[in-house]
Amino acid sequence: MKNRHITEPHTDTLHTRREFMRTSMLGAAVSWSLPVFLGKTFLTLDAMAADSAVQTATGKDGTILVVLQMAGGNDGLNTVVPYADDAYHKARPVIGLKPADVLKINDAIGLHPKLAGLKGLYDDGHLGVIQGVGYPNPDRSHFRSTDIWQTATDADQYENHGWIGKYFDSCCQGADPTVGVAIGSEIPMAFAGPNPKGIAFSRPDSLHWSGARGGGEMEALYHELNKPEEMHAGSSVGGISGAAKHGGSTLDFLQRTALDAQISADKISAIAGRGQPSADYPRSQLGQNLSLVSRLIAGGLPTRVYYVSQGGYDTHTQQNGAHDRLLSELGDSLAAFCKDLKAQGNFGRVVIMTFSEFGRRVAQNGSNGTDHGAAAPMFILGGTAKAGLYGKYPSLTELDRGDLAFNVDFRSVYATVLDKWLSAPSEKVLGKRFPLLQVV
Repeated sequence: MKNRHITEPHTDTLHTRREFMRTSMLGAAVSWSLPVFLGKTFLTLDAMAADSAVQTATGKDGTILVVLQMAGGNDGLNTVVPYADDAYHKARPVIGLKPADVLKINDAIGLHPKLAGLKGLYDDGHLGVIQGVGYPNPDRSHFRSTDIWQTATDADQYENHGWIGKYFDSCCQGADPTVGVAIGSEIPMAFAGPNPKGIAFSRPDSLHWSGARGGGEMEALYHELNKPEEMHAGSSVGGISGAAKHGGSTLDFLQRTALDAQISADKISAIAGRGQPSADYPRSQLGQNLSLVSRLIAGGLPTRVYYVSQGGYDTHTQQNGAHDRLLSELGDSLAAFCKDLKAQGNFGRVVIMTFSEFGRRVAQNGSNGTDHGAAAPMFILGGTAKAGLYGKYPSLTELDRGDLAFNVDFRSVYATVLDKWLSAPSEKVLGKRFPLLQVV
């Protein structure tokens, strides 16, 4: 599809547009009903620049990163299990997994028994397990630690921009609004950037505000901004040919952005509505979200980063049942996703990276659960991922305030996917250089 641009409006037309906007509900709409990526446009209109124009990509040959957040603080010890370590069984007499139940990777380490889907990917050479991932001076607050992971900063540094947003800003200038897609109700902090990009939605039809407060009025406004001008004979701001005039008015920029938004929304809805998955996904939210991502990839959406989340990992009490269910959903959903990508011929284009804001304490608590900890494993999987164990499993006896001590900085994982997968300058995005892993 060719780039679409709006030509500069006739002066009288521009005046009419301004009157429409001034007398409509637009001002109120910005605060409660506009999509995040369009709403933020209003906040950055005065910073218009030439690289704001949409540049449509084919979406059929670029590499794709899927980020999967395991929200709540996943218990890494019962995910990647040191089943041969006596200290593990001593610290977890009730919730520890028996050696006979673990899906063994080697003579010391295995996967949780509910991760058969991931074990199959490991055996097929497509899953890398990164052990002992964390950062210096770990914070045990869900909110603060999540911010650290999302912004890729030191524990004592506060940042308003996310690491993916910095990647978009550094390497994706002029990209389609769908360069980043988050499946959920909000844009993740990881997408925040100096020039925000990316969209978030729970369902494709939500891009049309069908369930939002004032949805009908907002959709009318949305289309009003995009339709050809018919108020004055001989004038038109609906033309889509010719060069964009980036030095034009604030309203001209808004109209271009609204058109880009509508094109993206219509494309997403069309793609999501056609085609059937080639794998049986779990009926969980994660399974359905990954099924949607698969359809968008199959449809050629020009997205570089997809973001999905699975919650519920804050397992303070009676951990085993809840953790079994979560890991079953995780493993089965990822296995179905990879099978689907293989059937499409897209498996080699996609890398999936999982993370959680922290791990759990080594010792179980009095409620047969685990409390907030520090280091935990990450998974990297995909058609070009290299199977194996990366990093060293942390000592269960030499602890950091009762927590596992990290040996791989999480920003090394980010740097690896940036440099080696997205072909992006990780040092520019992350602010410093980190050692790379050989997992992709």
